[in-house]
Amino acid sequence: MLKDVVRTKSYQNAIVKNPHLFKDKIVLDVGCGTGILSMFAARAGAKHVYSIEMADIHQYATKIIKENGLQNKITVINGKVEEIELPVQKVDVIISEWMGYFLLYEGMLDSVLWARDKWMAKDGLMFPDRAVLYLTAIEDEEYKHEKLGFWDNVYGLKMSCLKKWAKMEPLVDYVPQKALVTNDCPVLDLDLQTCTVKDLDFSSEYTLTAFKTDYVHAYVSWFETYFSHGKIPVKLSTSMELKGTHWKQAVFYVDDEIPIKKGEKIKGSIL
Repeated sequence: MLKDVVRTKSYQNAIVKNPHLFKDKIVLDVGCGTGILSMFAARAGAKHVYSIEMADIHQYATKIIKENGLQNKITVINGKVEEIELPVQKVDVIISEWMGYFLLYEGMLDSVLWARDKWMAKDGLMFPDRAVLYLTAIEDEEYKHEKLGFWDNVYGLKMSCLKKWAKMEPLVDYVPQKALVTNDCPVLDLDLQTCTVKDLDFSSEYTLTAFKTDYVHAYVSWFETYFSHGKIPVKLSTSMELKGTHWKQAVFYVDDEIPIKKGEKIKGSIL
């Protein structure tokens, strides 16, 4: 993830280029990993950063923070967000890289919202503060055949009964822009300053319009997160039309290909 330039530079720019939002502030980093976001915040002028990490990597975060001379500005706390105690009652800023595949897959946002509700000051800021999940459709006959046709001949044996299972599992991969056949449609828009855990269990209707005559073999989801606070807002996008990220895109194959003409619409719902 550190080698994901889009991801890491987006956070760096959102924090470091808005030092007035961090100067003398108490910052909470939820799921700090190596501590890189905590160090960005410390270098932006934070009074102190509390970095929570449940996994064993917290040991390395402590060493990395010391290696960079920031051990007096950052405190690493090992444990689950819901179970630890902070030495302060409120924090001014919460930063977290919580996003998973299909935006929500990994479930870490629940913990971020829990931390927000317990510790964030009345006028506190979330980094990022907004997330939008999009849906589009693609033509992908060759890859679909490769993915599903594999089960017709597995080293000379038939396993076609597993096709149904294979279609239920989304494929996480880089989708070429040339595969797109429709526009995109937002299916979830989260205001991270105010949304609740209930908002994450969502259903949404979508309408996609074809911009060329072709076939639809799969739906594709991607997301954007926004750092809207400050003088220099930043957008982190996982769109297939931009440089790839480690999140790639999530591909959901349809049972039967859908013929579509330019200008026609596909309507449906996500449950």
